[in-house]
Amino acid sequence: MATPFTAIPNSLAGHPSAARLLALAALLFALAGSLNAQQPLTLADAALRGQTIFEQSALTGMVLVVVRNSEVPESEILIKGYGETAPGTGLPPDSDSEFRLCSISKVFAGDLLTRLSAAGTVSLSDPLQRYAPRHVTVPQGPFGRPITLEELALHTSGLPREVLPSPAKAPPFTFPSYAARWAWLPKQKLGSDPGTAALYSNVGFDLLGDALASAAGKGYAQLLHETLLQPLGMWNTTLVPSKEQCAHLMQPLKDEGPCTETLASGASSGVYSTAADMAKMLKYLLRVPGSGAQPAAALSVYLNSAQLKLVQGLSHAGDPTGIGLGWVQLGDPATPSALMEKTGGGAGFTTYIALIPSRQTGIFIASTWGKGEAQIDLFHEANNLLAALANVPPLRPKVRSAPTVHRRTKPRRRAHKVPATKQPAE
Repeated sequence: MATPFTAIPNSLAGHPSAARLLALAALLFALAGSLNAQQPLTLADAALRGQTIFEQSALTGMVLVVVRNSEVPESEILIKGYGETAPGTGLPPDSDSEFRLCSISKVFAGDLLTRLSAAGTVSLSDPLQRYAPRHVTVPQGPFGRPITLEELALHTSGLPREVLPSPAKAPPFTFPSYAARWAWLPKQKLGSDPGTAALYSNVGFDLLGDALASAAGKGYAQLLHETLLQPLGMWNTTLVPSKEQCAHLMQPLKDEGPCTETLASGASSGVYSTAADMAKMLKYLLRVPGSGAQPAAALSVYLNSAQLKLVQGLSHAGDPTGIGLGWVQLGDPATPSALMEKTGGGAGFTTYIALIPSRQTGIFIASTWGKGEAQIDLFHEANNLLAALANVPPLRPKVRSAPTVHRRTKPRRRAHKVPATKQPAE
C-alpha cells in the first residue's frame, strides 16, 4: 500500500524549509513505492524453482538454462542440472550433457528460412514445387492454391503430421528419408486449403528443410552448420553426433533408441545440443549485445490464430494467439506477458524454449522421462518461471485441451504409465 502524503500546514507555506520538506516527502513516497514494487526473480531463486519443477514432474534428469540481459555489464546466465544424466549413475547433467532438441529443431529451420529470405536466396512466397525433385508434383489445395515455404513454416500447408507408417525398427528421428517423403508427397490430399488452418506437421518442416538446402545448393546439415551454428560457436549442436557426444547423451528411464545421425529429420526434430550451446542460442534469439544479430523477422508473428478456421497441435504450452516461423505466441501481444515458445518431445525427451523478447529474458528446459505421474504441467510452470524472471504477470493456464499426439517413432510397450507432460509435445 502506498504511503499517504501529508500536506504541509499553511503556517509553513513560504517558510525556507517548506521546499525541503516537500522534497523529503516526495523522496519517502517514492522509496515506499519502490520497496513495495515486485522485484524480478533472482537466478538463485530460479534454480530453486527449477528443483521444484523437476521433483514434481517425475523426470529422470533435467537441465535448465536462463538468459537475462540485465543492466549489469554482462547478461545473467544460469545453467543448472537436476536428477541424473542416466538412471543409476547419480551424476547430474551439466552444461556439456548432450540431449535431443526434438521439435525445437524447427526454431533453427525457421531462422534459416528468415536468413535465406533476407539474402534473396528464397522468398517466403516461393511455392514448394519450385524446389521439388524432377517429376514430383506437389499437391495443391481444392482451389489450386500451391503450398509456399511460409505455409510450411506456419503449419498451414494442409499436410498431415507424419509420413505413416514408419518402419518398425527405425531409430528415433531417422524416418522418413528424403526419397521416402518425396515419393509419399504426390499421393497426398491436403487436409485444408493452404493458409486457412494450422495443422501441426513434422513432415512439412522436413520438406521445408529440403527446399532450403536445394536453394542453397548444399545439404541441410552443412547449411545449418555454416549459416547458424558455426557463427554462434555451437560446436556440440549437430545432426551427426560423434561417439564422444553420444557418450554424453542424457538417458531416460527406458531405452528409447540409439544415438545416431538424424539427417532425415534435421529441420523438424533431429538436432542434438547441450545446455552450453543453448545458452548461446538464447543470447542470439534475445539479441543480447555481442551474440550476433538475428533477423528481426525471425521472431515475428505472421498469423493471428483467431483468423484461422482451425488450429491443431500448437496448444501444448498454452492457447496460441499468434503463429511465427516455427514459433507460437502465447498471451496478448499488447501486454508485457506475451511470449514466444516452442515445445518438443520424443525418444524419451521433453524440451521447451520460451522468450519474452521485450525483456530480453528466455528459458530453455531439456528433460528425460522417468517413472510415475507428474503433479504439474511442466510447460505452464516454465511459463510462470519465465514471467517471474522477466518481472511480468504470469499467463493464465490454457483453456483448450491439446489434441491427442502421436509419436514420431514407432510406439513401444511400456512397463509404466508415462505422465502427460512426458508425451511427445509437438
